[in-house]
Amino acid sequence: MDAQDIGNAVDSDDPALGLRAALALHRLAERVEASKVAAARAQGWTWQQIGDALGVTRQSVHLKYGRDL
Repeated sequence: MDAQDIGNAVDSDDPALGLRAALALHRLAERVEASKVAAARAQGWTWQQIGDALGVTRQSVHLKYGRDL
């Protein structure tokens, strides 16, 4: 789904389209978050700073991304 498709699906009364749009948005958000966490770590950010920016604990963000970096 591209951005236009997602926008149309969100506005649709069809639950199947809306749910596919929700899945596409979720996957995009996960990719953006992972990329930005990696960039923040590369720039010297602490897990605490990243957790604060994401509104989660440092432990949860470290658990999710610590082994991948």
